[in-house]
Amino acid sequence: MYRDHTKKIRIGDRVIGGGSPILIQSMTNTRTEDVEKTTEQILRLEAAGCEIIRCTVPNREAAEAIREIKKRIHIPLVADIHFDYKMAIAAMENGADKIRINPGNIGSRENVAAVVRAAKERNIPIRVGVNSGSLEKDLLEKYGGVTAEGIVESALDKVRMIEELDYDNLVISIKSSDVLMCIKAHEILAQKTDYPLHVGITEAGTLWSGNIKSSVGMGIILYEGIGDTIRVSLTGDPAEEVRTAKLLLRTLGLRKGGIEVVSCPTCGRTKIDLIGLANQVEKMVADIPLDGVKVAVMGCAVNGPGEAKEADIGIAGGVGEGLLIKKGQIIRKVPESELLNVLREELLNWEK
Repeated sequence: MYRDHTKKIRIGDRVIGGGSPILIQSMTNTRTEDVEKTTEQILRLEAAGCEIIRCTVPNREAAEAIREIKKRIHIPLVADIHFDYKMAIAAMENGADKIRINPGNIGSRENVAAVVRAAKERNIPIRVGVNSGSLEKDLLEKYGGVTAEGIVESALDKVRMIEELDYDNLVISIKSSDVLMCIKAHEILAQKTDYPLHVGITEAGTLWSGNIKSSVGMGIILYEGIGDTIRVSLTGDPAEEVRTAKLLLRTLGLRKGGIEVVSCPTCGRTKIDLIGLANQVEKMVADIPLDGVKVAVMGCAVNGPGEAKEADIGIAGGVGEGLLIKKGQIIRKVPESELLNVLREELLNWEK
């Protein structure tokens, strides 16, 4: 796998690359200079499972806020920089664990050199980020528009610029809202570099469309052995990004831990509010510290036990009552109103 052979890069107290576990990132949507709101959101994202957080730094106030925010959080903080190279330097001076820049939009080579010097003094990694929407005019002409090859060439041009300044503490990020183009670009890039890759589908969309696009695109990229850290980009609550990323990694067998919830599709035999019950179960198990347990939520007491055989524990609904099931065997009948509480009690007292 490509990810087993990428360079190891330290971000704060975390490590990516070289076969290290794939880390989940998200980005705050608060004004970074509002320390209270930004800290509150980061702590909520930590609780959801976020392992690296990125904050935008558009001005001096935001850069200075990083110092206070860092005192209150427990995960590495990445400063997101656009256009003003001075903000990258200020963010590092105030404790950012990593910076994200596109060297093409922060001005002259001298500006890039100033940022690299500041990073080098502190051994702070730089994430070189290139999006399909920021492709240079000469590359657009060379490839006849935006292409996977053009995205890769643009990213490697930026990497070489920084390497020529004698710095290689780098992470590369190439993103596109075109899922197939994004997949192809990662396949090309993974063969051309050993820097760790940050994977994501940019501008993926709302919770519904963004989850589908991200799962398809990132799922294929990760399954091919590419990617060292990920962010699911959604137009919505950043905590949803983290939830999706965790499930994506677990589904691909790239992460263990947590309780897996499976549920049957509804049909005419369903006599309970299966959709509501499944959502309640999914939310309920998020706070239960069990690893590798599969929970089934079935809407039919006739076929439920058989369908739930592969699960460790499950519930199946009937008319006003339901069944508690373990390994496909019916344990007892339970009033419908008590199904959720009985399941929770069983999980809290779980013994393998």
